[in-house]
Amino acid sequence: MGDIINAIILGIIQGLTEFLPVSSSGHLEIGKYLLGDNSMPDESMLMTVILHGATALSTMVVFRKEVMEILKGLFQFKMNEETLFSLKIILSMIPAVFVGLFFEDLIETLFSRNLLLIGLMLFVTGLLLFLADLSKNTEKEVSFGNALIIGIAQAIAILPGISRSGATISTSVLLGIDRTRAAKFSFLMVVPLIFGKMAKDIMDGALSAPNVDVLPLAAGFVAAFFTGIAACVWMIALVKKSKLSYFAIYCFIVGAIAVAKGMGLF
Repeated sequence: MGDIINAIILGIIQGLTEFLPVSSSGHLEIGKYLLGDNSMPDESMLMTVILHGATALSTMVVFRKEVMEILKGLFQFKMNEETLFSLKIILSMIPAVFVGLFFEDLIETLFSRNLLLIGLMLFVTGLLLFLADLSKNTEKEVSFGNALIIGIAQAIAILPGISRSGATISTSVLLGIDRTRAAKFSFLMVVPLIFGKMAKDIMDGALSAPNVDVLPLAAGFVAAFFTGIAACVWMIALVKKSKLSYFAIYCFIVGAIAVAKGMGLF
């Protein structure tokens, strides 16, 4: 029962922090640390991948209309608005795919509950959010050049402690893109990456952990899925109202605590 409760807690953390700009990866590592997660690395990574899959699915539910337009654009042979948007999504994925393919081993070493690194990167996230809130809202759409820059921000956000949604939304807003469009593009651009990463891990056998209890994984998935839907809708409303600075303050506070704990100050 304890494993199931812990999985639900981690699922709620993932569901909230995947969309709220406070770093889901950083909070998952902090959550595992606080819950005393003693699972093997393979099992811990399996839980992380399952929870990310749940929030990717919740994104598709919230943006089901946009997802259908993207799929429609991909399978059409004429250049229209849906096709152009699909191409921008694909372009934005390239930097993260490059980092994932060529620096996978290095990335995995960073996810070892390194609270000092997580804390420092949360400061970076907080600074980005604070700067984004100072920017004026516009009607500008995402261009191909902007899509690539946002994709680079997403690749950098692979670091634990840097919020993916925070980095991509902040970068979009700083580029002058309309806040609602920035949020939608940020949430949609990661869905193919998550499912692509899951498919690669399954084919490579990287997620095969013997004697894994399925119930905690299922409980975590359900918790992350439903929490993710609520958080996604909430985040879109917050971005419209320029409320990112509140999350910046949160990141600064949690970052300071993580740095202090990582340095052994308490």
